[in-house]
Amino acid sequence: MSTILVYTHPSAGHVFPLVPGLRELVSRGHRVEVVTDPSLVQTLATAGLTAHPVAANMLAVQVADYAEKTGAARLRKALSQTTRRGLAEMADLRTHIERCSPDVLLVDTIAYGAQVAARASGLRWSIIQPSLLALPGRGIPPYGLGLAPMRGPLGRLRDRLGWTVVERLYGKALLPGVNELRAGAGLPPLTSPLQLTDQADQVTVLVSEPLEYHRDDLPAHVRLVGGTSWDPDSAVPDWLTEPGDPWVLVTCSTEYQADEALARSAVEALRDEPVRVVITLADAFDSAHLIPAPNVRVERFVPHGHVLQRAAAVICPAGMGLTQKAVAAGVPVVAVPFGRDQPEVARRVVQAGAGVQLKAGRLRADRLRAAVRRAMAMSDRVRAVGQQVAANGGAGRFADAIEELVPASRPSVTG
Repeated sequence: MSTILVYTHPSAGHVFPLVPGLRELVSRGHRVEVVTDPSLVQTLATAGLTAHPVAANMLAVQVADYAEKTGAARLRKALSQTTRRGLAEMADLRTHIERCSPDVLLVDTIAYGAQVAARASGLRWSIIQPSLLALPGRGIPPYGLGLAPMRGPLGRLRDRLGWTVVERLYGKALLPGVNELRAGAGLPPLTSPLQLTDQADQVTVLVSEPLEYHRDDLPAHVRLVGGTSWDPDSAVPDWLTEPGDPWVLVTCSTEYQADEALARSAVEALRDEPVRVVITLADAFDSAHLIPAPNVRVERFVPHGHVLQRAAAVICPAGMGLTQKAVAAGVPVVAVPFGRDQPEVARRVVQAGAGVQLKAGRLRADRLRAAVRRAMAMSDRVRAVGQQVAANGGAGRFADAIEELVPASRPSVTG
Protein backbone atom coordinates (compact mmCIF):
# COMPACT_ATOMS: atom_id res chain seq x y z
CA MET A 1 0.00 0.00 0.00
CA SER A 2 1.33 3.45 -0.92
CA THR A 3 0.64 6.72 0.87
CA ILE A 4 -0.49 9.64 -1.31
CA LEU A 5 -0.44 13.11 0.25
CA VAL A 6 -2.61 15.74 -1.47
CA TYR A 7 -2.04 19.46 -0.85
CA THR A 8 -4.89 21.57 -2.22
CA HIS A 9 -5.67 25.21 -2.81
CA PRO A 10 -8.20 26.09 -0.07
CA SER A 11 -11.25 26.34 -2.31
CA ALA A 12 -14.06 23.88 -2.90
CA GLY A 13 -13.68 24.45 -6.63
CA HIS A 14 -10.16 23.01 -6.45
CA VAL A 15 -11.02 20.21 -4.01
CA PHE A 16 -14.37 18.70 -5.00
CA PRO A 17 -13.27 17.70 -8.54
CA LEU A 18 -10.58 15.51 -6.95
CA VAL A 19 -12.88 13.54 -4.68
CA PRO A 20 -14.02 10.75 -7.06
CA GLY A 21 -10.43 10.07 -8.18
CA LEU A 22 -9.09 10.09 -4.64
CA ARG A 23 -11.84 7.73 -3.49
CA GLU A 24 -10.95 5.44 -6.38
CA LEU A 25 -7.33 5.39 -5.18
CA VAL A 26 -8.54 4.46 -1.69
CA SER A 27 -10.63 1.64 -3.16
CA ARG A 28 -7.49 0.33 -4.87
CA GLY A 29 -5.76 0.03 -1.50
CA HIS A 30 -3.83 3.31 -1.31
CA ARG A 31 -3.75 5.49 1.77
CA VAL A 32 -4.80 9.00 0.77
CA GLU A 33 -4.46 12.06 3.01
CA VAL A 34 -5.73 15.49 1.96
CA VAL A 35 -4.60 18.85 3.33
CA THR A 36 -7.26 21.43 2.60
CA ASP A 37 -9.38 24.31 3.85
CA PRO A 38 -10.52 23.72 7.46
CA SER A 39 -14.17 24.16 6.45
CA LEU A 40 -13.89 21.19 4.07
CA VAL A 41 -12.20 18.70 6.41
CA GLN A 42 -15.43 17.21 7.79
CA THR A 43 -17.00 17.15 4.32
CA LEU A 44 -14.12 15.06 3.00
CA ALA A 45 -14.18 12.82 6.07
CA THR A 46 -17.85 12.12 5.41
CA ALA A 47 -16.85 11.18 1.86
CA GLY A 48 -14.44 8.58 3.23
CA LEU A 49 -11.18 10.53 2.91
CA THR A 50 -8.66 11.39 5.61
CA ALA A 51 -8.31 15.19 5.69
CA HIS A 52 -6.33 17.77 7.64
CA PRO A 53 -6.60 21.59 7.71
CA VAL A 54 -4.01 23.76 6.02
CA ALA A 55 -1.95 26.00 8.29
CA ALA A 56 -3.86 29.00 9.59
CA ASN A 57 -1.09 31.45 8.66
CA MET A 58 -1.43 30.44 5.03
CA LEU A 59 -5.12 31.36 5.04
CA ALA A 60 -4.30 34.74 6.54
CA VAL A 61 -3.12 35.93 3.12
CA GLN A 62 -6.23 36.92 1.15
CA VAL A 63 -6.42 37.09 -2.65
CA ALA A 64 -8.30 40.26 -3.64
CA ASP A 65 -7.60 40.56 -7.36
CA TYR A 66 -11.19 41.62 -8.04
CA ALA A 67 -10.42 45.08 -6.62
CA GLU A 68 -8.14 45.92 -9.57
CA LYS A 69 -9.47 47.70 -12.65
CA THR A 70 -7.60 46.00 -15.51
CA GLY A 71 -6.92 42.40 -16.45
CA ALA A 72 -3.16 42.85 -16.19
CA ALA A 73 -3.46 44.43 -12.74
CA ARG A 74 -5.77 41.63 -11.56
CA LEU A 75 -3.27 39.05 -12.79
CA ARG A 76 -0.39 40.72 -10.96
CA LYS A 77 -2.40 41.03 -7.74
CA ALA A 78 -3.67 37.43 -7.84
CA LEU A 79 -0.26 35.89 -8.48
CA SER A 80 1.66 38.11 -6.10
CA GLN A 81 -0.79 37.45 -3.27
CA THR A 82 -0.88 33.72 -4.04
CA THR A 83 2.91 33.45 -3.90
CA ARG A 84 2.89 35.36 -0.59
CA ARG A 85 1.31 32.24 0.87
CA GLY A 86 4.35 30.30 -0.27
CA LEU A 87 6.50 30.29 2.88
CA ALA A 88 3.57 29.06 4.97
CA GLU A 89 2.74 26.42 2.35
CA MET A 90 6.33 25.16 2.25
CA ALA A 91 6.50 24.74 6.01
CA ASP A 92 3.01 23.23 6.12
CA LEU A 93 3.72 20.61 3.46
CA ARG A 94 7.03 19.67 5.07
CA THR A 95 5.23 19.14 8.38
CA HIS A 96 2.76 16.77 6.74
CA ILE A 97 5.53 14.94 4.89
CA GLU A 98 7.28 14.32 8.20
CA ARG A 99 3.99 13.23 9.78
CA CYS A 100 2.83 10.65 7.25
CA SER A 101 5.95 9.74 5.16
CA PRO A 102 4.17 9.72 1.78
CA ASP A 103 5.30 7.91 -1.34
CA VAL A 104 3.66 10.39 -3.73
CA LEU A 105 2.69 14.05 -3.48
CA LEU A 106 -0.17 15.72 -5.36
CA VAL A 107 0.03 19.53 -5.24
CA ASP A 108 -2.48 22.05 -6.53
CA THR A 109 -1.44 24.08 -9.55
CA ILE A 110 -1.53 27.43 -7.69
CA ALA A 111 -0.01 26.22 -4.40
CA TYR A 112 3.38 27.55 -5.48
CA GLY A 113 5.12 27.24 -2.13
CA ALA A 114 3.95 23.66 -1.75
CA GLN A 115 5.26 22.94 -5.25
CA VAL A 116 8.71 24.19 -4.24
CA ALA A 117 8.64 21.98 -1.14
CA ALA A 118 7.54 19.02 -3.26
CA ARG A 119 10.37 19.58 -5.74
CA ALA A 120 12.91 19.79 -2.92
CA SER A 121 11.56 16.72 -1.12
CA GLY A 122 12.95 14.11 -3.51
CA LEU A 123 9.51 12.44 -3.66
CA ARG A 124 7.61 11.61 -6.81
CA TRP A 125 4.94 14.25 -7.34
CA SER A 126 2.32 15.70 -9.64
CA ILE A 127 0.91 19.16 -10.22
CA ILE A 128 -2.87 18.79 -10.11
CA GLN A 129 -4.51 21.11 -12.63
CA PRO A 130 -8.30 21.35 -12.16
CA SER A 131 -8.66 23.71 -15.11
CA LEU A 132 -7.30 24.10 -18.63
CA LEU A 133 -3.69 23.40 -19.56
CA ALA A 134 -1.73 26.65 -19.87
CA LEU A 135 0.99 25.40 -22.20
CA PRO A 136 1.72 26.36 -25.82
CA GLY A 137 1.39 23.83 -28.60
CA ARG A 138 0.67 23.59 -32.31
CA GLY A 139 -2.53 25.51 -33.05
CA ILE A 140 -3.08 26.46 -29.38
CA PRO A 141 -4.01 30.15 -28.91
CA PRO A 142 -2.15 32.14 -26.23
CA TYR A 143 -3.61 31.26 -22.85
CA GLY A 144 -5.87 33.53 -20.86
CA LEU A 145 -7.06 35.85 -23.62
CA GLY A 146 -10.06 33.81 -24.71
CA LEU A 147 -8.97 33.82 -28.35
CA ALA A 148 -10.39 31.38 -30.88
CA PRO A 149 -7.99 29.06 -32.72
CA MET A 150 -6.67 30.53 -35.98
CA ARG A 151 -5.15 28.39 -38.72
CA GLY A 152 -2.66 29.23 -41.46
CA PRO A 153 0.44 31.45 -41.44
CA LEU A 154 -1.38 34.40 -39.87
CA GLY A 155 -2.66 32.19 -37.07
CA ARG A 156 0.80 30.77 -36.38
CA LEU A 157 2.24 34.29 -36.25
CA ARG A 158 -0.51 35.47 -33.90
CA ASP A 159 0.00 32.50 -31.58
CA ARG A 160 3.78 32.85 -31.49
CA LEU A 161 3.63 36.56 -30.68
CA GLY A 162 0.72 36.09 -28.29
CA TRP A 163 2.45 33.38 -26.30
CA THR A 164 5.52 35.61 -26.02
CA VAL A 165 3.37 38.37 -24.50
CA VAL A 166 1.54 35.98 -22.16
CA GLU A 167 4.80 34.40 -21.01
CA ARG A 168 6.23 37.85 -20.25
CA LEU A 169 3.11 39.01 -18.34
CA TYR A 170 2.91 35.86 -16.21
CA GLY A 171 6.65 35.84 -15.66
CA LYS A 172 6.68 39.42 -14.41
CA ALA A 173 3.85 38.70 -11.98
CA LEU A 174 4.87 35.24 -10.81
CA LEU A 175 8.60 34.60 -11.05
CA PRO A 176 9.91 37.04 -8.43
CA GLY A 177 7.86 35.38 -5.70
CA VAL A 178 8.45 31.84 -6.93
CA ASN A 179 12.20 32.32 -7.31
CA GLU A 180 12.45 33.75 -3.81
CA LEU A 181 10.77 30.59 -2.52
CA ARG A 182 13.04 28.40 -4.63
CA ALA A 183 16.16 30.17 -3.34
CA GLY A 184 15.04 29.45 0.21
CA ALA A 185 14.77 25.76 -0.68
CA GLY A 186 18.16 25.65 -2.41
CA LEU A 187 16.67 25.36 -5.90
CA PRO A 188 17.90 27.32 -8.95
CA PRO A 189 15.74 30.17 -10.32
CA LEU A 190 13.34 29.76 -13.21
CA THR A 191 13.53 32.04 -16.22
CA SER A 192 10.02 31.38 -17.56
CA PRO A 193 6.66 30.60 -15.91
CA LEU A 194 6.30 27.78 -18.45
CA GLN A 195 9.12 25.96 -16.63
CA LEU A 196 6.87 25.44 -13.62
CA THR A 197 5.25 22.40 -15.22
CA ASP A 198 8.69 20.89 -15.91
CA GLN A 199 9.44 20.72 -12.19
CA ALA A 200 6.99 17.88 -11.52
CA ASP A 201 7.14 14.24 -12.50
CA GLN A 202 3.62 14.57 -13.85
CA VAL A 203 1.03 17.23 -14.61
CA THR A 204 -2.45 15.79 -14.12
CA VAL A 205 -5.10 17.87 -15.91
CA LEU A 206 -8.73 17.32 -14.92
CA VAL A 207 -10.00 18.39 -18.35
CA SER A 208 -10.03 16.63 -21.71
CA GLU A 209 -11.43 17.06 -25.20
CA PRO A 210 -13.69 18.63 -26.35
CA LEU A 211 -13.30 21.33 -23.64
CA GLU A 212 -9.53 21.03 -23.90
CA TYR A 213 -8.15 21.68 -27.39
CA HIS A 214 -6.80 18.73 -29.33
CA ARG A 215 -3.03 18.53 -28.88
CA ASP A 216 -0.74 16.38 -31.01
CA ASP A 217 2.45 17.56 -29.28
CA LEU A 218 1.57 17.07 -25.63
CA PRO A 219 4.62 16.83 -23.31
CA ALA A 220 5.28 13.24 -22.24
CA HIS A 221 4.67 13.92 -18.54
CA VAL A 222 1.23 15.57 -19.01
CA ARG A 223 -1.92 13.48 -18.51
CA LEU A 224 -5.32 14.77 -19.64
CA VAL A 225 -7.60 12.67 -17.45
CA GLY A 226 -10.86 14.59 -17.80
CA GLY A 227 -13.17 15.73 -15.07
CA THR A 228 -15.48 14.10 -12.57
CA SER A 229 -18.57 15.42 -10.83
CA TRP A 230 -19.03 15.31 -7.08
CA ASP A 231 -21.22 17.05 -4.51
CA PRO A 232 -21.47 16.38 -0.77
CA ASP A 233 -24.30 14.02 0.08
CA SER A 234 -27.51 15.90 0.76
CA ALA A 235 -31.24 15.51 0.32
CA VAL A 236 -32.91 17.00 -2.73
CA PRO A 237 -34.81 20.12 -1.60
CA ASP A 238 -38.58 19.73 -1.84
CA TRP A 239 -38.93 22.99 -3.78
CA LEU A 240 -36.65 21.66 -6.51
CA THR A 241 -38.94 18.71 -7.31
CA GLU A 242 -42.19 20.66 -7.48
CA PRO A 243 -43.78 20.62 -10.98
CA GLY A 244 -43.46 23.76 -13.06
CA ASP A 245 -41.30 25.53 -15.61
CA PRO A 246 -37.72 24.32 -16.23
CA TRP A 247 -34.99 25.54 -13.91
CA VAL A 248 -32.15 27.87 -14.79
CA LEU A 249 -29.18 27.71 -12.41
CA VAL A 250 -27.33 31.00 -11.83
CA THR A 251 -24.11 30.95 -9.81
CA CYS A 252 -21.56 33.44 -8.58
CA SER A 253 -17.98 32.35 -8.04
CA THR A 254 -17.38 30.16 -4.98
CA GLU A 255 -14.21 32.20 -4.34
CA TYR A 256 -15.37 35.81 -4.15
CA GLN A 257 -14.60 38.03 -7.15
CA ALA A 258 -17.24 40.79 -7.00
CA ASP A 259 -19.55 39.23 -9.59
CA GLU A 260 -22.87 40.06 -7.92
CA ALA A 261 -23.88 41.94 -11.08
CA LEU A 262 -24.42 38.58 -12.74
CA ALA A 263 -27.09 37.63 -10.21
CA ARG A 264 -28.78 41.04 -10.41
CA SER A 265 -28.85 40.92 -14.21
CA ALA A 266 -30.24 37.37 -14.18
CA VAL A 267 -33.18 38.39 -12.00
CA GLU A 268 -34.05 41.27 -14.31
CA ALA A 269 -33.50 39.20 -17.46
CA LEU A 270 -35.55 36.15 -16.46
CA ARG A 271 -38.33 37.48 -14.21
CA ASP A 272 -40.87 37.31 -17.07
CA GLU A 273 -39.46 34.24 -18.85
CA PRO A 274 -41.15 30.79 -18.68
CA VAL A 275 -38.45 29.41 -16.36
CA ARG A 276 -37.78 29.08 -12.65
CA VAL A 277 -34.47 30.47 -11.46
CA VAL A 278 -32.29 29.37 -8.55
CA ILE A 279 -29.38 31.66 -7.77
CA THR A 280 -26.51 30.42 -5.60
CA LEU A 281 -24.44 33.32 -4.33
CA ALA A 282 -21.76 31.65 -2.18
CA ASP A 283 -19.49 34.39 -0.78
CA ALA A 284 -21.44 37.12 -2.60
CA PHE A 285 -24.60 36.33 -0.57
CA ASP A 286 -24.41 39.26 1.82
CA SER A 287 -23.63 41.90 -0.79
CA ALA A 288 -25.86 41.06 -3.75
CA HIS A 289 -29.02 42.99 -2.64
CA LEU A 290 -31.31 41.33 -5.19
CA ILE A 291 -34.76 42.66 -6.03
CA PRO A 292 -37.26 39.79 -5.51
CA ALA A 293 -39.03 38.16 -8.45
CA PRO A 294 -41.81 35.52 -8.27
CA ASN A 295 -39.88 32.91 -10.27
CA VAL A 296 -36.51 33.44 -8.58
CA ARG A 297 -35.14 31.63 -5.54
CA VAL A 298 -31.91 32.76 -3.86
CA GLU A 299 -29.66 30.42 -1.86
CA ARG A 300 -26.13 30.68 -0.52
CA PHE A 301 -25.47 27.20 -1.92
CA VAL A 302 -27.37 24.20 -3.29
CA PRO A 303 -25.54 21.04 -4.47
CA HIS A 304 -25.32 21.70 -8.17
CA GLY A 305 -25.85 18.09 -9.15
CA HIS A 306 -29.43 18.19 -7.86
CA VAL A 307 -30.22 21.28 -9.94
CA LEU A 308 -28.41 20.14 -13.09
CA GLN A 309 -30.63 17.06 -13.30
CA ARG A 310 -33.56 19.44 -13.76
CA ALA A 311 -31.93 22.44 -15.46
CA ALA A 312 -32.47 23.85 -18.94
CA ALA A 313 -29.47 26.20 -18.72
CA VAL A 314 -26.69 27.40 -16.45
CA ILE A 315 -25.52 31.02 -16.14
CA CYS A 316 -22.12 31.28 -14.49
CA PRO A 317 -18.80 33.18 -14.55
CA ALA A 318 -17.22 30.17 -16.33
CA GLY A 319 -15.30 28.61 -13.48
CA MET A 320 -14.01 25.26 -14.74
CA GLY A 321 -15.64 23.13 -12.05
CA LEU A 322 -19.28 24.05 -12.63
CA THR A 323 -18.79 24.57 -16.36
CA GLN A 324 -17.44 21.07 -16.87
CA LYS A 325 -20.08 19.60 -14.56
CA ALA A 326 -22.88 21.32 -16.49
CA VAL A 327 -21.56 20.27 -19.89
CA ALA A 328 -21.11 16.67 -18.74
CA ALA A 329 -24.76 16.74 -17.64
CA GLY A 330 -25.78 18.01 -21.09
CA VAL A 331 -26.92 21.41 -19.81
CA PRO A 332 -26.18 24.47 -22.01
CA VAL A 333 -23.94 27.12 -20.44
CA VAL A 334 -24.17 30.89 -20.65
CA ALA A 335 -20.61 31.86 -19.74
CA VAL A 336 -20.06 35.40 -18.39
CA PRO A 337 -16.35 35.54 -17.49
CA PHE A 338 -15.19 38.10 -14.94
CA GLY A 339 -11.47 37.22 -14.75
CA ARG A 340 -8.88 34.63 -13.72
CA ASP A 341 -9.08 31.62 -16.08
CA GLN A 342 -12.71 32.34 -16.95
CA PRO A 343 -12.25 34.01 -20.38
CA GLU A 344 -10.35 30.93 -21.51
CA VAL A 345 -12.99 28.53 -20.15
CA ALA A 346 -15.76 30.57 -21.80
CA ARG A 347 -13.96 30.34 -25.14
CA ARG A 348 -13.76 26.54 -24.83
CA VAL A 349 -17.50 26.39 -24.13
CA VAL A 350 -18.16 28.22 -27.39
CA GLN A 351 -15.62 26.19 -29.39
CA ALA A 352 -17.08 22.92 -28.14
CA GLY A 353 -20.64 23.97 -29.00
CA ALA A 354 -21.66 23.66 -25.34
CA GLY A 355 -23.15 27.12 -24.92
CA VAL A 356 -22.66 30.82 -25.52
CA GLN A 357 -20.52 33.62 -24.10
CA LEU A 358 -21.49 37.10 -22.97
CA LYS A 359 -18.60 39.31 -21.90
CA ALA A 360 -18.96 40.84 -18.43
CA GLY A 361 -18.43 44.32 -19.88
CA ARG A 362 -21.52 43.83 -22.06
CA LEU A 363 -23.67 42.34 -19.30
CA ARG A 364 -27.18 43.77 -19.52
CA ALA A 365 -30.55 42.17 -18.86
CA ASP A 366 -31.72 42.13 -22.49
CA ARG A 367 -28.45 40.66 -23.72
CA LEU A 368 -28.42 38.03 -20.99
CA ARG A 369 -32.02 37.08 -21.78
CA ALA A 370 -31.14 36.64 -25.46
CA ALA A 371 -28.06 34.58 -24.54
CA VAL A 372 -30.15 32.25 -22.37
CA ARG A 373 -32.63 31.72 -25.20
CA ARG A 374 -29.80 30.92 -27.64
CA ALA A 375 -28.23 28.50 -25.19
CA MET A 376 -31.47 26.66 -24.47
CA ALA A 377 -31.97 26.18 -28.22
CA MET A 378 -28.64 24.28 -28.29
CA SER A 379 -29.79 21.54 -25.89
CA ASP A 380 -29.53 18.63 -28.38
CA ARG A 381 -26.00 19.65 -29.39
CA VAL A 382 -24.93 20.08 -25.77
CA ARG A 383 -26.18 16.64 -24.79
CA ALA A 384 -23.92 15.15 -27.47
CA VAL A 385 -20.96 17.21 -26.22
CA GLY A 386 -21.74 16.09 -22.69
CA GLN A 387 -21.49 12.46 -23.72
CA GLN A 388 -17.99 13.15 -25.09
CA VAL A 389 -16.93 14.94 -21.91
CA ALA A 390 -18.21 12.12 -19.73
CA ALA A 391 -16.53 9.46 -21.88
CA ASN A 392 -13.16 11.24 -21.74
CA GLY A 393 -13.07 11.57 -17.95
CA GLY A 394 -13.73 9.56 -14.85
CA ALA A 395 -12.23 8.52 -11.55
CA GLY A 396 -10.48 5.53 -13.09
CA ARG A 397 -8.48 7.65 -15.53
CA PHE A 398 -7.35 9.91 -12.68
CA ALA A 399 -6.34 6.97 -10.51
CA ASP A 400 -4.48 5.27 -13.38
CA ALA A 401 -2.41 8.42 -13.93
CA ILE A 402 -1.52 8.83 -10.26
CA GLU A 403 -0.55 5.17 -9.94
CA GLU A 404 2.14 5.79 -12.57
CA LEU A 405 3.93 7.83 -9.91
CA VAL A 406 3.96 5.14 -7.22
CA PRO A 407 7.62 4.07 -6.86
CA ALA A 408 8.72 0.47 -6.82
CA SER A 409 10.65 1.29 -3.65
CA ARG A 410 10.47 4.23 -1.29
CA PRO A 411 12.89 7.09 -2.04
CA SER A 412 14.79 8.89 0.67
CA VAL A 413 13.26 12.23 1.67
CA THR A 414 15.47 15.33 1.71
CA GLY A 415 14.79 19.02 2.23
